[in-house]
Amino acid sequence: MVHRLVQTSARQREIMEVVLRNGWDYMRRLLNGTRSEEPQLPPPAVLRNILVELGPVYVKLGQLLSTRPDLLPPAYIDELSTLQAEVPPVAWDEMEALLAEQLERSPDTFFSKIGPQPVAAGSIAQTHRATLRDGREVAVKIQRPGIDQVVEQDITLLKTIADLIARTNFGRYYDLQALAEEFANALRAELDFAREATHTDQLRRNLSSSRWFDPSQLVIPEIIWEATTPKVMTMTWLEGAPILSAAFLGDVEEATRAKKATVNLLIRVFFQQIYIDGFFHADPHPGNIFYLNDGRLALLDCGMVGRLDPRTQQVLTEMLLAMVNLDSQRCTQLTLQLAEPIEPVNLVKLEADYDRLLRRYYNLNLEEINFSQLFYEVLQAARTNKLRIPGNMGLYAKTLANLEGVARQLDPEFQLAEQIKPLMTDLFQRQLVGEAPMQALLRTALDLKALSLQSPRQIELLLERVTNENLQWNVTLRGIDALRSSIDDSANRLSFSIVVGALILGAAMLLANDSTGRLFWISLVLFISASFLGLWLIVGILRSGGLGRTSRKR
Repeated sequence: MVHRLVQTSARQREIMEVVLRNGWDYMRRLLNGTRSEEPQLPPPAVLRNILVELGPVYVKLGQLLSTRPDLLPPAYIDELSTLQAEVPPVAWDEMEALLAEQLERSPDTFFSKIGPQPVAAGSIAQTHRATLRDGREVAVKIQRPGIDQVVEQDITLLKTIADLIARTNFGRYYDLQALAEEFANALRAELDFAREATHTDQLRRNLSSSRWFDPSQLVIPEIIWEATTPKVMTMTWLEGAPILSAAFLGDVEEATRAKKATVNLLIRVFFQQIYIDGFFHADPHPGNIFYLNDGRLALLDCGMVGRLDPRTQQVLTEMLLAMVNLDSQRCTQLTLQLAEPIEPVNLVKLEADYDRLLRRYYNLNLEEINFSQLFYEVLQAARTNKLRIPGNMGLYAKTLANLEGVARQLDPEFQLAEQIKPLMTDLFQRQLVGEAPMQALLRTALDLKALSLQSPRQIELLLERVTNENLQWNVTLRGIDALRSSIDDSANRLSFSIVVGALILGAAMLLANDSTGRLFWISLVLFISASFLGLWLIVGILRSGGLGRTSRKR
């Protein structure tokens, strides 16, 4: 079936050629329909080359895989994190035709000027600078024509491969079919610019106020909704440069202070997104963080976002604190709250693995500890102990890694633990008393009042039942019915055996004491009855398999 599929699909033949050229034997055997029990990944550099050669969709897949340290070893995560699609720009005539089709009218209706040369070209879209009719400078992100068909074609192939690998132990362990569906949804979401625009708006609203930083120092592009569609997104233009290539003004000392202030702002912005809002920009690589000409910070490209529910936020807060304290026991407890066990977990081994992992950091100073790498290793240890980590944990780990990487490049003396100490104190206070301490105190007081009013009456009822000896306990034991049935069967057979034995013994006694021969027939009837009942008992035991089980136990 697979061989025939390869022969009839040009795209699959192309993939086969790339795989053969890079020497990935496992995938060659799989696409040829040869049975191979367990998947074997190529070396990290080879996998990266394969994804680059396969084109923009697979580059995007590699970028998504780089957010899953629970699936891949650190060497693969590092290699895939550097993936960038080298895609030539599409001619303006094609882009203009798609723009007019999406806006359902001439672009001149919205724009007084559009630059035909893109300012950026990616695997999914390219961006052009334009001017609105009202004079505002904007960036117009236009999807590459036909990319949606290519994505759907490659998604179908990915699902086919996942179905094949799902038959192996590896595929069942990682639930590759669900994983392929997750990646398919993520790729389709990248194609929906209206969704990205909604994410951008939500992020701007969330970060418009804060108790941790000055919101005026942060800029999120404003969406121009009348010129935004699922394949076109128009947003305000921001003058600046990527954070690592930006020129910080002033002398060396002033530039150093500006960089430290920028790092402090960046940490606080993302910690609010993750630990308070539960909605965060999940791709903060240096190209998506701009340092504007006026000294403010800007976040771009909200195509990939992560979400955390309040319970997960609380667990991650405690996990970060446990990592700072190098507490392996607490890390074990918190991991079990986050992860789903695939099979029974050996808690002793899990804690021993964490203890061995954290011991490597005992003698290091805080500035020497890479906490994002440490969190990656924690996820890897959980995976090797048969725990399935939720997908949003991968996005969280990737975001933390990008954030810490940018911070260390801007400020070589950066210490994450020192930066987050005041934030963690505030977070624990929020978790204890909430956003409104007075309301939380009043609510607790009301609960205590209700409890104090109800408790005396409930204690009185309990004591009354105990003294009257009518206190009843309803206890349900699982599997007790089967045990009771087995005991009943054994008791019945034992009783039956006693009756048979008594008949035989009675017949023998009658026959032995019969000197006249008058009781012979009675003895014979008793022997025949005992023989018949004994035979019946033996047949019943054999049909139930009782003797077979007994012999096997012996």
